[in-house]
Amino acid sequence: MPWTTATTVSAATSGEDDLIRRAKARDETAIRAILQANNRRLFRIARGILRNDSEAEDVVQETYVRALTHLDAFRGQSSLSTWLVRIAMNEAMGRLRGRRPALQLDAERENKPRAEVIQFPATSSDPEKSVAQRQIQAVVERAIDELSEPFRLVFIARVIEEMSIDETADLLGLKPETVKTRLHRARGMLRENVEKEIGPVLLDAFPFAGPRCERLTEAVLDRLRRPT
Repeated sequence: MPWTTATTVSAATSGEDDLIRRAKARDETAIRAILQANNRRLFRIARGILRNDSEAEDVVQETYVRALTHLDAFRGQSSLSTWLVRIAMNEAMGRLRGRRPALQLDAERENKPRAEVIQFPATSSDPEKSVAQRQIQAVVERAIDELSEPFRLVFIARVIEEMSIDETADLLGLKPETVKTRLHRARGMLRENVEKEIGPVLLDAFPFAGPRCERLTEAVLDRLRRPT
């Protein structure tokens, strides 16, 4: 029997149901799997709202504590990931607006599992290239931060998290047409923001200092030392 899309969805749902069941029983392996599957998305969404790494990590941790201590409230009307994102958004928005979140934790809060935000290693072992990559990444992050919140959240959901138009619309409570319009405008504003900052960074493009320069120098000197 061919592995159909319906079969795939069913298997995914079954796997998620099993994870939730085990997480309710405080199965550490299941909890860890949930965290690792959602860490990056929750952090990016929270970071997109708060524009602060430390606060975003706090939101991710608080989201997991709230979710894992109230798993019985999850009705399965959306995916677990979407449910977690909504909790993270509410927590982040509450912090942004200086409001105390409505949902209160019980006295056992500190004994519950805490989030572990996964650190992703640099993609290059070349120090010079890594510096350039970090510079470009910093420019892009600042440019995204400069987008106003309605456009920033749509951009993060659609482009960075690769959520569909319908998923983004459902998550943010928007019409699909509004998502499309805001994404188009966000892309345009992002290009403008990047162009404002990219000039100084480009001055350091294609670096040839450090180990690369030393390797070339030594290679040339080595060849010059050889008898002709």
